[in-house]
Amino acid sequence: MPLTRPDRSTLAALGGYAATRVVGLVVLAVAAAATGEDGLHRLKGRWDSVWYVRIAEHGYGYQVTLPNGDVHSDLAFFPLLPALERGLSAVLPVDAATAGLLVSWTAGLAAAWGIFRCGDHVAGRRAGVLLAVLWGVYPTAFVQSMAYTETLFTAFAAWSLYAVLRGRWILAGVLCSAAGLTRPTAAALIAALGITALVTLVRDRRLPWSTLAGVLIAPLGWLAYVAYVGVRQGSPTAYFDVQAAWGNSIDFGVALAAFIAGLPWPAALGLCAALALLGWLVALCVRQRQPLPLLVYTIGVVFVSLVGAAYFGSRPRLMMPAFGLLLPPAVALARVRTRIAVPVLAGLALASGAYGAFTLLGSGPP
Repeated sequence: MPLTRPDRSTLAALGGYAATRVVGLVVLAVAAAATGEDGLHRLKGRWDSVWYVRIAEHGYGYQVTLPNGDVHSDLAFFPLLPALERGLSAVLPVDAATAGLLVSWTAGLAAAWGIFRCGDHVAGRRAGVLLAVLWGVYPTAFVQSMAYTETLFTAFAAWSLYAVLRGRWILAGVLCSAAGLTRPTAAALIAALGITALVTLVRDRRLPWSTLAGVLIAPLGWLAYVAYVGVRQGSPTAYFDVQAAWGNSIDFGVALAAFIAGLPWPAALGLCAALALLGWLVALCVRQRQPLPLLVYTIGVVFVSLVGAAYFGSRPRLMMPAFGLLLPPAVALARVRTRIAVPVLAGLALASGAYGAFTLLGSGPP
């Protein structure tokens, strides 16, 4: 799977994606100027970004005890982004926070490229271009401009899935392992590779050695960090205990149901409608007969995002790496003329940018 010089469709995908992020940044800059806020600080110096920078600068070992007694440890954050921040800040004249932005923005382009490749492989070039652009106008796409891990993880995931689609299993496993050092959501990607290999074994009654090697390599990054936390804390379940202390334990939707039940009925009705739309998109992915690894990955990311007890406002962001959800609308949009598709995408970019500015300049966290 050699990387050749980008062709016109690739440039269209990357250019369209970059344009959506520029729109988001411009809207944020205008809104920040109007309110007297520091938009750049919101991108690299708040919420999770602060934790990553602290790890980059000082290593692991910091924790905060909340008034209710809960302990939030920096061991909840996976190590690859802070490692890259530390490395870049050592070789470039930038601090770790700015290095985080550079990593995130570069990874965003790499993710858009990988998403385009997956879309092109499944549904053709025009749909692939539109898939990459639609990912850039996702409602919480403003996070793609922050010093967060979403773009880095999605880049590894998209290229890992593309490698599987092209039969490059060892490369897929290596990229999956890197994703496992980036976010816990790598569990969905590991499952995608494992289930695809199992189906291959059942169907063909044989498993090529490269496929087996890729599957064995895939979980190594995730397992390595879980093991590191376990050794550091002296408990095999330490990583899961740390996540539970942050409120990220798996409760199979109990917290989500309780959150909906506690809302005023108009808000609860709207949220149920949004969840129904999500279910419809998943059903469309199945009906579209997306390739098994992409489908398992998409459903896995959605499942992991919904069954945890995490803060509800983070769930749309947690689902953002599931770019397969956008393939049905990308295929539908590919059927309309460019003169219609471009204004639609421009409107979505403005709406996404406005929502991002509202969230970033508000109380958050995203």
